[in-house]
Amino acid sequence: MSTATSKPPAQSGPRSLGRTMLNKVPEITIYFWIIKVLCTTVGETGADNLSTSQNLSLATLSYYAGGVLIVVLAFVFAFRRYVPLLYWTGIVLISVVGTLITDNLTDNHGVALQTTTIIFSIVLAVVFAAWYASERTLSIHTIYTTKREAFYWVTVLFTFALGTAAGDFIAEKSGLGYFKSILLFGGVIAIIAVAHFRFRLNAVLAFWMAYILTRPLGASTGDWLSQAKADGGLGLGTSTTSYIFLATILAIVVYLSITKVDETKPEAMIEPARV
Repeated sequence: MSTATSKPPAQSGPRSLGRTMLNKVPEITIYFWIIKVLCTTVGETGADNLSTSQNLSLATLSYYAGGVLIVVLAFVFAFRRYVPLLYWTGIVLISVVGTLITDNLTDNHGVALQTTTIIFSIVLAVVFAAWYASERTLSIHTIYTTKREAFYWVTVLFTFALGTAAGDFIAEKSGLGYFKSILLFGGVIAIIAVAHFRFRLNAVLAFWMAYILTRPLGASTGDWLSQAKADGGLGLGTSTTSYIFLATILAIVVYLSITKVDETKPEAMIEPARV
């Protein structure tokens, strides 16, 4: 789903690119949405696979994954432009961490999925409110300051945590099942796309609604592919599913790194950016 809207009004002059960073997130192309869903699937199956294969508790795995994520994000913040390999590595890791946060609350602390869904919804709303109060925009076309970049990554983290809780609650606790959940979340995303492109639903609102929903879509897809047939899945296993999706992500990221088709052009860096 593209968030591009009409051309912004003319400004007194362009931002000084010599003193500021370029937009630190990719342009919203079809590649963005494909990789995003793949990353969310890996977040679900990868967390399960690592816990099983390495015989690690959820708490221990959370510390390790969180530590690696911090290191990767340190590199992401250090660069003054969008770097596909670093950015999408961060998204994969934050997907795993977001899954582990929800799983820890549910499995280790007995917090019900409907409760975590409500909690993360409130937290995410607070983050959005703080971001908008500070920057007066939630557009991802304006991530060219460190503060906005920090708001962006915190927001992404809680979209993954919320998506995990909501997806698991609907697919498992409600008894809907993995495949029907895929159809449900995919259908809602399609409705949002139609509302945006046909009925001019606000681009930023449409983007974040779809972004949040890709998490339970990807989680349901991962569970459907990896879980045993007796549990409603296809029985591919978490390892096979994770490796297939990681290889696909890597291939697309290499393509984007070479073609640069999803990078914001320097001449587009004018305030106020698209919303």
